[in-house]
Amino acid sequence: MIQIRKTQIEDIDLLMDIFEQGKRIMRKNGNLKQWTGNYPDRDLIKKDIEAGHSCVCLDEKGNIIGTFTFIPGKDPTYARIYEGQWLDDERPYATIHRLASTEDSHGVAAACIEWCYTRIQNLRADTHRDNLILQHILQKHGFRYCGIIYLMNGEERLAYQKMKDCVSLTYGN
Repeated sequence: MIQIRKTQIEDIDLLMDIFEQGKRIMRKNGNLKQWTGNYPDRDLIKKDIEAGHSCVCLDEKGNIIGTFTFIPGKDPTYARIYEGQWLDDERPYATIHRLASTEDSHGVAAACIEWCYTRIQNLRADTHRDNLILQHILQKHGFRYCGIIYLMNGEERLAYQKMKDCVSLTYGN
């Protein structure tokens, strides 16, 4: 069973390797345009850790096999959505970003989504049009496609939301 904890600064080297493995998984599956260059870079991950938003996924032996960023509150890139609409644009939500796992792990995305959903039952996520794996995972776990958003750098992303009618505001561990 996968356990989740907040990332510690000393985990950063392992996370950078996991992001490289995530890039390899994307490339092997035809997603050549997402997470190019040094994205996500060490400074961004350090900021995520310092803000308390970065989490790691641990296997039964305590090894880090995945990571994600869980950010409660409004995401500025989600302020405008095109060719669709959010399921609910009024209630508080949290966003899942930078989800990655080792090449030989399984169940990281499911554990991440379940963990996040127990904290707030109004989640958003986005991904590149070519990231068919994450699109499938999101839909499999109850996310609905809502439309297109644009990142700060102008890149297009497909936007998803998963929610219940009654939103919980428990962000704690």
